[in-house]
Amino acid sequence: MSEQKGERQRPPQQQADQPGETKEMRPRPEDEMRHYRGSGKLADKVALVTGGDSGIGRAVAIGYAKEGADVAIVYLDEHEDARHTKELVEAEGRRCLLIAGDVGDEQFCRRAVGDAVRELGRLDILVNNAAMQFPQESLTDITTEQLMRTFHSNFFSYFWCTQAALEHMGEGAAIVNTTSVTAYRGNPTLIDYSSTKGAIVAFTRSLAVNLAKKGIRVNAVAPGPIWTPLIPASFDAEKVATFGSDQPMGRAGQPDEVAPSFVFLASADSSYITGQVLHPNGGEVING
Repeated sequence: MSEQKGERQRPPQQQADQPGETKEMRPRPEDEMRHYRGSGKLADKVALVTGGDSGIGRAVAIGYAKEGADVAIVYLDEHEDARHTKELVEAEGRRCLLIAGDVGDEQFCRRAVGDAVRELGRLDILVNNAAMQFPQESLTDITTEQLMRTFHSNFFSYFWCTQAALEHMGEGAAIVNTTSVTAYRGNPTLIDYSSTKGAIVAFTRSLAVNLAKKGIRVNAVAPGPIWTPLIPASFDAEKVATFGSDQPMGRAGQPDEVAPSFVFLASADSSYITGQVLHPNGGEVING
């Protein structure tokens, strides 16, 4: 989510409210995993995905369903996007529970986990993915209100959802957190957002060590610039038009290109991997 200086790759566009809606995007993201073929890697598992209504979260939810998992989707208020994701999950023959609310509220996080377990019977995979961002040109422009809102949504929710989930998770369970390329190289206009993403990396590594003996793996994915509703809901129209064009691959990525990393980290294919971060970012070399 770096500042873009490349060529225009899509019509200039902007949305007024976060985290944004798919229907207003031109072109729409590739986030339905249409070409993905599952092989039962998550057969009869149950996953909870925050921010699962659209973008990366939608692609992850559908990817999990194609691998045989039932999915609970937590989202703010994008009901149309959430219903469409539910339809796509159910089209794969899997159950899908929609849970609307603000993950920035501790009690809602705990209630969402409880609802998922009660309705779907268990919890094997937790994907902490919900996020928001508010660009500011200067540190002094970031109010305490914005700082707290960003941390509540992007980091505290991960902490609260994980605390609640661990009451129901046992050996073989997996936690996958969404961090960002900004955690590693920073971003001059997303200081608070980048800080939450750095905290997620430390959280992932620390929790992985803490839970290793219980057989619960904890990993993360650090996407680069990905075309999701959050982008036109965050940046001005011209920046959106060139978003991602300065990456080595010359374009923004699609949610469908990120979701397989989440499938891998949730499945037995990554049984000897914990405390690590995958980097689907279009070729930007990141240390760590």
